[in-house]
Amino acid sequence: MRNLTFDRPVVFFDLETTGISVPHDRIVEITAIRMTPEGGREMWTRRINPGRPIPKSASDVHGIKDADVAGLPNFAYHAQELLDFIGDADLGGFGISRLDIPLLEAEFRRAGLDFSRRGRRILDAQILFHMLEPRDLSAAHRKYCGKELGNAHASEADVEASISVLDGMLDVHSDLPHDVEGLNGLCNREQESWIDSQGKFQWVNGVPVLGFGKYKGVSLRDIVQRDSGYLEWILKSDFADETKEVARRALQDDYPEYGAASD
Repeated sequence: MRNLTFDRPVVFFDLETTGISVPHDRIVEITAIRMTPEGGREMWTRRINPGRPIPKSASDVHGIKDADVAGLPNFAYHAQELLDFIGDADLGGFGISRLDIPLLEAEFRRAGLDFSRRGRRILDAQILFHMLEPRDLSAAHRKYCGKELGNAHASEADVEASISVLDGMLDVHSDLPHDVEGLNGLCNREQESWIDSQGKFQWVNGVPVLGFGKYKGVSLRDIVQRDSGYLEWILKSDFADETKEVARRALQDDYPEYGAASD
């Protein structure tokens, strides 16, 4: 990239999936491009058997059908290789904060491997683009790269486009930070209020609250008093271990303390 300065590797990636539910949907294709400050560039791409039918609504978006992944290995088969490829790199892409990163975290968790956005800086070109003018990746590619995006919703094309779009943004908008730390400050703001790596529990005015669902914004202490069964449901469901630990401790009347170092 011509316009981004960075001090450690950045892995730009894109997922094609069976849907948009982090607990229930699975990855069917992933492309990751690892870029280093020295100018190195390496690609890792795989199609993956999700272990369940791919809905027509998803196939209509990315073009991958059940027959295309039949007989292919599942995510767990590739997990260690992908984890080694990513290493300690920061993460980049287009729209990765809301779905791609949480779903990737969930897939690694199901594979029994530890992977988290914690400690990684996030470069989400969609967040930056929506700050500047709210449109999709194709429109961003047209504006900042000067041409139409071909083969949209194929993971390789999309991740290549996200790199080009981010680089184009930095070329056009001199007021944007041109370093990873500065862009992370714009792309990763909500993580600052998160108690767990998925933001299921968050800080609001120093009080731990639920960050999703019917009790979104309700204090953890109030949920324990009003409906402790909701936290028990979290313990039984497909959430990250640290999310479950917050719920488990709350049920034991042990609540997070604002400003305290995380365990």
